[in-house]
Amino acid sequence: MPLIKDGRIVEDEWVAVADGEPVPADRPAIVTFERWQAERASFDGRNAALGVRVKSGTLAPAIAPDLDRFALVAIEFPKFRDGRGFSTARELRERYGYEGEIRAVGHVIPDQYRFLLRTGFTSAEAPENTNPESWAHALTEITVAFQPSLDDPQPLSLLRRRLGS
Repeated sequence: MPLIKDGRIVEDEWVAVADGEPVPADRPAIVTFERWQAERASFDGRNAALGVRVKSGTLAPAIAPDLDRFALVAIEFPKFRDGRGFSTARELRERYGYEGEIRAVGHVIPDQYRFLLRTGFTSAEAPENTNPESWAHALTEITVAFQPSLDDPQPLSLLRRRLGS
């Protein structure tokens, strides 16, 4: 799957490792949260970066105690209309201060890209044969927001209050 960062396709240095498959020792690897829970001790002393993939129903508090072990958190979107991943990403950033990469995986579409960034995502796996221009265009399509977000703490609603409108 193509990886989108800053509105363009970039090289993905991470390898997603299926449960039961060997985890490469010399390359950044993403394991499932279930595997992490079952084999956590086997990752002690690992030199290459480690990421974790969580299902949409996994809440941020479940992975919060181990956030310092992960350079990447991949959050699954089983359907584009399932918004739980947005809440998880925002909570990881705001409540737990996570500063690593947060990646949207699964069923995400360009129309959601701006909202992904506003809630703390840094990258998204796009569907195969995606049109890169549609992802780049999503960054410029909506330029005004009424709610505060991680990428714009000064939304239009605050400006209106300051101006007395």
